[in-house]
Amino acid sequence: MRVALIVKDKPGSLQIRMDNRPAHLAYLEETGVVEQAGPFLDANGQMCGSLIVLSVDSIANAAKWAENDPYAKAGLFESVDLQEWKRVIG
Repeated sequence: MRVALIVKDKPGSLQIRMDNRPAHLAYLEETGVVEQAGPFLDANGQMCGSLIVLSVDSIANAAKWAENDPYAKAGLFESVDLQEWKRVIG
């Protein structure tokens, strides 16, 4: 199943994102369940959240993956939403 992970960063937390970005990107590569990923941008073009599409067996596995993301461990997120997603185009 595919699960969309939609996260929004806490206000004023760009430095936390930048400090943990190398570990986050390595985690995306190493886990082998990420189909697509990228940051949301604010009005100034700065990263302020993320959309990650995971290919996992269950929402529970997606939640576990999200909890182990270095960004989550660093306390970056204001909100985390997991939603089953069906690809139609692409």
